Amino acid sequence: MKPASDAYAIGSATLRSRVIERTPFFYGWVVLAAGTFGMMMTTPGQTLGVSVFLDRIIADLGVSRSLVSLLYTAGTVAGSFALPFVGRVIDRRGPRVAVVVVAGLFALACGYMGMVRNVAMLLVGFVLIRGLGQGSLSLVSQHVVNLWFVRRRGLAVGLTGLGMAAATAFFPMVIDGLIQGYGWREAYALLGLSVAVTVLPAGALLFRSRPERYGLLPDGPAGVARADGQAAEVNYSLAEARRTRTFWLFVAGNVTVSALTTGLIFHHFSIMAAGGLDRAAAARVFIPFGAVTAGVNLVTGMLMDRVQPRFLLAGMLSAQAVALALAANMGPGLVFVYGAVLGTTLGIKGGVQGAVFAHYFGRRHLGAIKGTVSTMGVVGTALGPPLFALTRAAGGSYGPVLLACAVPTLILAVASIWLRPYHGDGSVA
Repeated sequence: MKPASDAYAIGSATLRSRVIERTPFFYGWVVLAAGTFGMMMTTPGQTLGVSVFLDRIIADLGVSRSLVSLLYTAGTVAGSFALPFVGRVIDRRGPRVAVVVVAGLFALACGYMGMVRNVAMLLVGFVLIRGLGQGSLSLVSQHVVNLWFVRRRGLAVGLTGLGMAAATAFFPMVIDGLIQGYGWREAYALLGLSVAVTVLPAGALLFRSRPERYGLLPDGPAGVARADGQAAEVNYSLAEARRTRTFWLFVAGNVTVSALTTGLIFHHFSIMAAGGLDRAAAARVFIPFGAVTAGVNLVTGMLMDRVQPRFLLAGMLSAQAVALALAANMGPGLVFVYGAVLGTTLGIKGGVQGAVFAHYFGRRHLGAIKGTVSTMGVVGTALGPPLFALTRAAGGSYGPVLLACAVPTLILAVASIWLRPYHGDGSVA
């Protein structure tokens, strides 16, 4: 298999940017901070944020948990279909234009959620917040960081994970406080307003396309370039990437963990209640969860630059299996252990999935590649909530389905060690 050879030339059609020129250090670090903030503000559309609203929505609309789970699944899947298109738009128009459009629409979607009055409106709301927040805003925020780093991409993605982990640790309590103080509808409207006045202007001011457009190298002055002035990387098209087992190995890991962690977080308060924890104790799980996610994500990012990603993938899947077993046997004494193990799972996932596709397939077509991968990952997130809800409704307990899901997860963990993916140049790793 021969990868595409259209690497980025430096110096051709160089653009000027006053913001970049006035920055006294490598502008990639500014992009990193802006992309991290964009990732943090996806929380109202993430399962983590939606789960805090869930009990209020069920009570207010008078619907069952199983029905809401199915609506969430349908909305998540429907919203994900736009991601390949969004990815191609990012490749063609750049992340700056994309983030302005996406952030503006996401802010409106959060406002719409505050006006939901029936099941049909709820379905539309789920389509919008999942497709625009969890999908599109995550995609463009992560994409812009990948554009500015190659050799230090793992570290950059790890640092992005620190911000997302901070959001994971504290956003649920902030959202719960807004709900307690103003009501769930007003809370969603306030979250939409916060996106409009923060992410939208920050993206317009700070997001920029690949550094070569501005006469710079990825990673800063120490970035690696070839003799012809091109960044030292190999670029695959989406079609070329899909013909590698590397692509499908990491997609399988992403879909598996996306489905299972989403199910755990979506039904978090219900699962914790089944283990004898009240709502306040269940909310405290997110403190070790966020702290461990942050640390593990940073370490994973640094390791991505040094070790074969398949070993990190195996660690992620193993931690997921342990988290499922702990959730099936939850009790007050396991709260912090469970939070730490689940945090380990998502910490590794953030580091691996954030960088691995750019690591193997380059930046030229990264939007199209990540758009397709994100669609499959988002479809994965749609599978967990109804699976857990329907099996609980049928059997009266989460335990059997949690333990059953741990088995194939462990099998995939073992397989990921033995399946050898490709390097960016087409050689076997």
